[in-house]
Amino acid sequence: MSLIERAADKLSKNEISNSIPGKIPQTVKTGLDPLFLSDNMSDQKIGKEVSVNNSPVVDLANRASTNKKTIKKIEIDLESLHRKGIVTLDHSRSEIAEQFRLIKRPLIANAFNPDSGIKNGNLIMVTSSLSGEGKSFCSINLAMSIAMEMDHRVLLVDADVARPSIPASLGFSPEEPGLLDLLRDPQWKISDVMMKTNVKKLTLIPAGRRHTHATELLASQSMHSILAELAQRYHDRVVIFDSPPLLLTSEARVLAGQMGQIVLVVEAERTTQQTVKEALLQIEACDVINLIYNKARAHSGGGYYGYGYY
Repeated sequence: MSLIERAADKLSKNEISNSIPGKIPQTVKTGLDPLFLSDNMSDQKIGKEVSVNNSPVVDLANRASTNKKTIKKIEIDLESLHRKGIVTLDHSRSEIAEQFRLIKRPLIANAFNPDSGIKNGNLIMVTSSLSGEGKSFCSINLAMSIAMEMDHRVLLVDADVARPSIPASLGFSPEEPGLLDLLRDPQWKISDVMMKTNVKKLTLIPAGRRHTHATELLASQSMHSILAELAQRYHDRVVIFDSPPLLLTSEARVLAGQMGQIVLVVEAERTTQQTVKEALLQIEACDVINLIYNKARAHSGGGYYGYGYY
């Protein structure tokens, strides 16, 4: 039985697995309200954008002419995030916080264990087969959970360049320069597109302004160089990429080939086994693929989560 067939068989039995290199290592169920789990979550802004020079909007024409970005810091409305089911420091004992503690632990172990044999294990792509399965929700939750770590920092990159949802979720303009701008202009540096937040160990890189050749930009040598720098520059940093759905765009497949670990979000009771098989075929070259079984209904007496082994 092939790797993909085993994964689909496990999904059909609603079983859960742990993360080990070379397999489909982990499936975690989250018993959460589906209203809070769409990729776009809400069109309402839940944070406010602040510039360190007290100017809330940086003129894009001036920015383009100087090839420099005024360093910005956004104030994330953490209470609003919590109400939408996102992990926050002030509510670190919630059920969702415990679920993402289980999810992040093997990912962190793979990222920083020198004996894991995983190249660029700290580059983690979160994706799904189709839209609406909750990948952006899981990306943000995973980033927020890792930001609580004592020894690690996290960089959340909005790589869903065709349909970015992180700006609406965290409260900043989707027109902010980001990844695509960095790839287009060799004079830009990674630091020019980074955005600090009021979560001490969380930094963001927006998707950037749309480009018709986004797939080619993500497959370029410039992207390869940027990923190498992100993977190696900071010894304590996990980099999470919120990518497009695998079966809807080509960008996700291009990104997948450059990642150390992949998290595939599967929506409970909606995503078919055949859809999961097709998605797994797109990323089978990656040694470490983790499954999150999302929007699972809670059993009587509370939510359900856990892990096991193949």
